[in-house]
Amino acid sequence: MNPIVHGELSWLVSQPLASKRDRGLVTLAGLVPDIDGLSLLGGVDAYATYHHLLTHGLVAAAVTALGCAALARDKLRTAGLALVSFHLHVVCDLAGSGPGWPVLYFWPMSRHEWMWAWQWDLASWQNSVIGMLATLACLAAALVVGRTPLELVSQRADAVVTGTIRRRFGRTA
Repeated sequence: MNPIVHGELSWLVSQPLASKRDRGLVTLAGLVPDIDGLSLLGGVDAYATYHHLLTHGLVAAAVTALGCAALARDKLRTAGLALVSFHLHVVCDLAGSGPGWPVLYFWPMSRHEWMWAWQWDLASWQNSVIGMLATLACLAAALVVGRTPLELVSQRADAVVTGTIRRRFGRTA
């Protein structure tokens, strides 16, 4: 699954939180697993070896949740939703990164490979549908909660998009 969809899904998970900062932390937690994708800088072989290994497991999840809790206003709920967001990323990668590409969830304690028999390719209709639904849900959030994921990068852009959607679909602030 691509990072944009991981970000959208993670932002959707963060919606019960009142603080934009905490929502940003939970969204970030859902993107953290892909830090090991930087192994591509070492070449295709390094990427094949280290992506889904270094930051797609239990240790990285715990470090991420603790880091989010340390920086959050609502520490417990943010840490819990950070764990949900992180693990949603791992499950999405397990299902939609390609057949035969395992996640080593318990690394470095174990090299047991987790795979799912029905994994689909990264460039698949399943990932396209999930991506479209995530984007529509993020846009629908403008109507329901009065914000979109743009809140994390630009309040002004978020206000413009939210206002436009609300005017178009007949719901004012």
